[in-house]
Amino acid sequence: MLSIGVITRGKYGRRLLDTITRRTEFTVSSADIPPTLPDFIDDPAPFVDNLDLDPKVLSSDLLINYSLNPDITPEIVERAASARAKAVIIPGGWARAGDPEKMKEISMQYGTRILVEDICCEIGDDTDPTINEFATVLGRPGLEVQVRDSKIRNVKVICGAPCGSTWWMAEHLKGVPVSEAPAWAGLLVQQYPCRAVRGTMGGIHLSAELHKQAVEDATRKHHSGVN
Repeated sequence: MLSIGVITRGKYGRRLLDTITRRTEFTVSSADIPPTLPDFIDDPAPFVDNLDLDPKVLSSDLLINYSLNPDITPEIVERAASARAKAVIIPGGWARAGDPEKMKEISMQYGTRILVEDICCEIGDDTDPTINEFATVLGRPGLEVQVRDSKIRNVKVICGAPCGSTWWMAEHLKGVPVSEAPAWAGLLVQQYPCRAVRGTMGGIHLSAELHKQAVEDATRKHHSGVN
């Protein structure tokens, strides 16, 4: 059974913890860091020492790190890698992750897969088996649909966004005409209080597009009798 450690920072990472608990059989532990951090942390090691992170969290098979700070993220990742975490996922993109060369150095030294993602509902088809096990349930959305009288009767979530938006979308698609369902899926995901970046071409808009495609794929499979 996959063990997952989550570093939360204030509100960030809380929805992931809830989704893992409610939607998966993975074991999960967590450690919280302060929501407000200094603008610049010159010496990350003693700063992270003072955070007193639970070693159990760092040594999980998979660490998902919502520190969202380029000064301390590499330090936390290296501690997890040295504690034999098999893989680390860093949400928030490279602007929050720190130096790419440092991450590459950590990965090569410890053999730990380090994945940096802008949005976690894009996770899937990775080279690492630990991340792929996580992505069988949480990551790029995958659905099955039931249709009656040209309307969505039910939506089964095979794999959903770590924030939980896929399950919320699935519930609210019931009764929507099949022809309108993909567009509704994208709209619903944008209405969900996901913390992905808004106002850019990526972020929440990419999440909406991924969910739209998932509904299109599911309805196509339904009509072809693949389900």
